[in-house]
Amino acid sequence: MVSTTTGLDVSLPTELDSARAKLVYLYLAASDGATAEDLCTDLAVTKGAVLSITGTLRERGYLERTDGRYELV
Repeated sequence: MVSTTTGLDVSLPTELDSARAKLVYLYLAASDGATAEDLCTDLAVTKGAVLSITGTLRERGYLERTDGRYELV
């Protein structure tokens, strides 16, 4: 059995009900930000879904968009 530790300690906001929103949140927590295209490609999610999810996360104050990249606040 192989055990891998990433050193990433992330708590998901309890308000996130959507599995896709949780996936986007965790992806952004593990990366140094991402573009909408990065999220679409790496997570196999449509651009419409990505824009909807990131819009909701921005409204709730979890992420911001700077220079075309989404980053957690």
